[in-house]
Amino acid sequence: MNSSQLQGRHPELPLTLGLHTGDELVVQQWLRVLPGQRYVGRALWRGRSVLAKLFVGGKAQRHFQRELNGVQLLLQQGLTTPELLASDYDAAFGGWVLFEYLDGAQSLEQQWQQVAGQPVWTPAQQQVLEQALACIAQMHRKGLWQGDIHLDNFMLHNGQLYIIDGGGIASETPGQPLTTETALKNLAVFFAQLSPELDDWLEPLLKIYIEQGGQQNIQLASLRDAIAKIRRWRIRDYLKKTARDCSLFSVNKSVSGVTAMQRGRMDEVAELVAAPDRFIDSGHIYKTGGAATVARVEHKGQSWIIKRYNIKDFLHWLKRCWRPSRAWHSWQAGFLLELEGIAVVQNVAVRERRLFGLRRQAWLISEYAGEQDLIDRFAPYIDSGEVPEQDLLSLQQLLAGMIRAKISHGDLKGHNILWHNDRCLLIDLDAVRQHKSHGSFVRAFKRDRARLLRNWPQESRLYRLLNEKLPQID
Repeated sequence: MNSSQLQGRHPELPLTLGLHTGDELVVQQWLRVLPGQRYVGRALWRGRSVLAKLFVGGKAQRHFQRELNGVQLLLQQGLTTPELLASDYDAAFGGWVLFEYLDGAQSLEQQWQQVAGQPVWTPAQQQVLEQALACIAQMHRKGLWQGDIHLDNFMLHNGQLYIIDGGGIASETPGQPLTTETALKNLAVFFAQLSPELDDWLEPLLKIYIEQGGQQNIQLASLRDAIAKIRRWRIRDYLKKTARDCSLFSVNKSVSGVTAMQRGRMDEVAELVAAPDRFIDSGHIYKTGGAATVARVEHKGQSWIIKRYNIKDFLHWLKRCWRPSRAWHSWQAGFLLELEGIAVVQNVAVRERRLFGLRRQAWLISEYAGEQDLIDRFAPYIDSGEVPEQDLLSLQQLLAGMIRAKISHGDLKGHNILWHNDRCLLIDLDAVRQHKSHGSFVRAFKRDRARLLRNWPQESRLYRLLNEKLPQID
C-alpha cells in the first residue's frame, strides 16, 4: 500500500506504506487526520521513530510544498524546529515529510491545561504564556508568522521550545521584522484563542511580547479591537462545526433524527447516544416528568448526566416541532460559554428524534460534575457571611464573564451552579442567550443576579456580602 491510497478517519494500524524511494514507513499511531488530505502520525523509518506527514488527494502537492517551504523558512532564520529527515513528492504516491520524533515532548497547550483551572494570572500561567510570546516575538523579528498560531504549535522537549507545523508559516521579507499591521493581526489571532478572562491582563502580555523583541509599534487599543473581531469570527465558525461532521464533531443527520458527538469522546458515549432511555431507566433519577427528565447514569466506569427533553402532549409537540430543540440549544450554548471563558459542565453528545424531519424528544449527554451545588456550598456561611475567598472569587468571575460576553442564563438559581474542582460551573443552559443590545442584556442580567440572591434570606450576612461583592451593571 502507498500513501495515496489512504482514506477514512481511522486507517487500521500498524500500517506499512511503501514510499516511491523504495523505503518502508510503518505507521504506529495517528496523531492528526484530515480524511483525504493529510495524515500525521508516529512511524518507524529506517529503524528510528519519526513524525510522518503524508499528503494525499487533489491538493497534495500544494500542501506538501507549503509544509516544506515553511520548514525551510524556519531553518533559514535559525528558529528551532524538529529536524527534517526526508521529504519527497510523487504524483502517484502523494507527498511525505519526515521529521525527528520528539519522544516525551509536551505542547504548551498541554502545559496550559494543567494550570488553566487556577485563578487567572498565576505565575504558572504566566510562565506558559511567556514562553509562547517569546517564540512569537522571535518569529516576528525574523519576518515570519504562523497563520493559525496557537499553543499546540509549540513543543517543549528537554528544556528546548520547538516551533512545529511548517505548513502555516508565512513571511514578508525573511530576516526583516514584520510590519506593524501584520504583526498585530498575527498576535491578535494568538490572543483570540486564549480565554477572554485573560483580556484584563492584555497590557502586561503585550509588554512581554515587546520586551522579547516583537514589533514595538503595536498599540493596545488596536490589539483589543483586532482580538474582538477575530474572536467573534471564531465563535461563529466553531458553533457551525458543532452542527456538521468534521474533525472535532461526529454529526449524523436523517429524516428520523440528528446525533452529534465530540469526536474524541465517541468511544465513551456512543452506546449512551444509541439507547439513552435504557440508561435513564437504570440510572439515578434527579428529576422526572413534565418538560424534562434528568438522570445520572454509569457507563464504562464513568458517571454521566442524561437530560431528556419530553414532549408533554400534542399541543406541546406542535409548538416545539418546528424549531431547534432545547437540547440542541443547550448543546451549542455550552460551547458558546466555553469559548467566552465561562465555566460550564461540558456537553459531550446530543440527539434529536424526528418524524419526517419534525422534532420530537431530544437528549443531552454531559459530564458528571458531582452533587454539590452553590446552595450546599454556601449553606455554612448564611449567618456568618464568611465565604472562603476562592469560592467568592469563582462566583465573581462567573458573573463577570457573563457581563463581558453579554450572556444571560435565564434561571440563575443556586441549584444551577455546581461547585466542582474548586470553581463554579453553570448547568441547565436551556434559556442561555447572548444579547446584541446592551439594554436587553442589562435587564436580563439584573434578573439573573436578583434570582441568584433570592436563594438566601435578605437579612442574612451572606446575602449582604454577595449583594455587595457580586458584579453589577447599570
